[in-house]
Amino acid sequence: MSATIIDGAAYAEKIRAEVTGKVKQRVAAGKSAPGLATVLVGDDPASHVYVRSKHKACQAAGIASFGYELPANASQEQVEALVKQLNDDPRVNGILVQLPMPASIDEERVLSAIKLEKDVDGFHPINIGRLAQKGRTPLFVPCTPSGVIYLLEHTLPSLAGVNAVVLGRSNIVGMPVALLLIRANATVTLAHSHSKDLPGIIRQADVLVTAVGRSNMVRGDWVKPGAVVIDVGINRIEDKTAPKGTRLVGDVVFDEVKEVAGAITPVPGGVGPMTIAMLLRNTLSAAELADKK
Repeated sequence: MSATIIDGAAYAEKIRAEVTGKVKQRVAAGKSAPGLATVLVGDDPASHVYVRSKHKACQAAGIASFGYELPANASQEQVEALVKQLNDDPRVNGILVQLPMPASIDEERVLSAIKLEKDVDGFHPINIGRLAQKGRTPLFVPCTPSGVIYLLEHTLPSLAGVNAVVLGRSNIVGMPVALLLIRANATVTLAHSHSKDLPGIIRQADVLVTAVGRSNMVRGDWVKPGAVVIDVGINRIEDKTAPKGTRLVGDVVFDEVKEVAGAITPVPGGVGPMTIAMLLRNTLSAAELADKK
């Protein structure tokens, strides 16, 4: 029996509609629309696509957006000065620094320069530190990990006590997802390229989150029957039958895994749409936080 397909696009549309409605209520009450500023350093084509999509989503939700671009040879001081300028801009409730940045830039220093109350991407060291500590609450949670947990919470009755495996330990997805699962009282294994017997580890998972960035890595016989599989991977592979000669696939062999899993996200249309939806929600939360000051 094929797995239930988790429609991330539909969930994301619901969140975006909720945000749009609340933004309209704010403006009708005489408050300012939330504002998001993006900082893009360099000329990475994928980063430009991501940033454009974020501004388009802001426009649709009634959120003001401000785009700032710096050349690839921008200095550390220039990037940090721009961030500090946006910290002081009352129109800006959220600041998103598009990652990755050029190798010449110290990303941690830049992220640390963002005002905590404007860290809508959730990567400020203090927000990540709070996420990692029991009894502490971050102001914002990274958007993709937040989207992953949202999908899981709307698929399973509870995450408490489930065996969860996160494949991939990046700062952007794998590590925060693992921390969020721990907060939800799951029993978590963080697997990676140095793990021994990956198939064996993954077969123990009631919940599998793949965020390793390797196309079609996880096979159907790696997956526990009935498991919930959240595929965060977005990998472009050659496909001569596709109009552009390529297509997007995840980290799992979808056609195999869907015959074993209980539920699975597709690629595209799974986790991807959730990232921007959560960014919009965080930006609205930042505006509401600013109201209280």
